[in-house]
Amino acid sequence: MAKQVRTRGATLETHDDATIQWLLDGDPAIRWQTLCDLVDASERAVERERSKVARDGWGARLLARQDPSGTWAGGQSSDGGLYSPKWTSTHYTMLLLRDFGLAADNRQARTACRLLLDEGLQHDGGINYGPWGKWTQRGEQCVTGMVLSILSYFQYDDDRLDTLVRNLLELQMPDGGWNCRRPYGATHSSVHTTISALEGLRYYELHRGRQRKAVRAAQSRGREFLLVHRLFRSHRTGKIIKPVFIRFAFPPRWHYDILRALDYFQAADAPRDPRLADAIDIVQSNRCEDGRWPLQQSFRGKTYFEMERLGAPSRWNTLRALRVLKWWKA
Repeated sequence: MAKQVRTRGATLETHDDATIQWLLDGDPAIRWQTLCDLVDASERAVERERSKVARDGWGARLLARQDPSGTWAGGQSSDGGLYSPKWTSTHYTMLLLRDFGLAADNRQARTACRLLLDEGLQHDGGINYGPWGKWTQRGEQCVTGMVLSILSYFQYDDDRLDTLVRNLLELQMPDGGWNCRRPYGATHSSVHTTISALEGLRYYELHRGRQRKAVRAAQSRGREFLLVHRLFRSHRTGKIIKPVFIRFAFPPRWHYDILRALDYFQAADAPRDPRLADAIDIVQSNRCEDGRWPLQQSFRGKTYFEMERLGAPSRWNTLRALRVLKWWKA
C-alpha cells in the first residue's frame, strides 16, 4: 500500500515520502516552498529556509548578475535591458526572483522595481517598453499584468500601481478575459494574457489590498473565462486548443499552460469547480513512476544558467503539481 505524507489538512499519497525528500534536497527556492506548501513545517523553519534564496543557489546567482544601474542585461537591447533580451532582461529576471520567493524588501529587487515602473508606464496607464512603447504610448496587457505582479509581490509602495490596476480593469473583455491584441481587433480573450492579468491582480489584492471589490470581481470573471474552456478546450468544439497547453514548462515566461493556471487557482484558493477536473486528470496522469513530474516544455532564448533539463524530472513541476493536487483534494 502506498505511503502517505501528512500535511496541513490533507494527505498526499503514493511516492510522496521520497518525492518530498527529493524536493527538500533541491535549491532553497524549492525547499522553502516545499516546507510551506507541502510539509507541516513551522513558520520559523520556512522563513529560515526562505532567507537563503538571496544568499545561495539560483537566487544568489541571479542577484550577482545585476548591473550597477539596477537592470539585468543593460545595454544589450534597444530598451536598455528592461524587457529584452528574452530571457535575461530585468523583467524576466524579476519574474524568476518573484517565483523563487526572494524577500519582498530586498534592496536590489526594489531598485529594479523602480526602473520597471518609471521606464515602462505609458499614458494609458499600462506598461510597455522599448521603441514600440514610446511610439504607441500604450501599455501591453500581458506586460502590464506581469509587471503588476512583480511590483505587488515586492511591495513597491507607489500609487501608480493603482493606475496599472485601473488599466487592466478597463481593458477586461466582455467574455471575462484579456487579450493584448484587442487594440488590433481581437474580440476573444487570450489565455496567455488572461493568466498574466489574473496573477497580477492576485498579487495586488494580497499585498496592496486597494480596490478590493473590483479586483476580486475581475478575477472571478477571468477565472470563469478559463473555466468555460476547461482551461484548455475550445468552448465551441470541446477540442484541445493547442497541445502545448497541456505540457508543463518552468519558467513559463509569458506562456500559458494548465499547470500554471491551476497553480493560480490554488494560490487564490478559488472554488474547486468541476470544470477543472479534466485538467486535474492530466496533471495526475503526467506523474512518472518515480513520483516526479518531468519538464515537458521550455522556450528558446538566452538564460543565465539552466535550472532543469528538458525531459528530466523537474522539481518545479513536481512542487507545483503536488500543491495543486493537495488543494484539489482538501
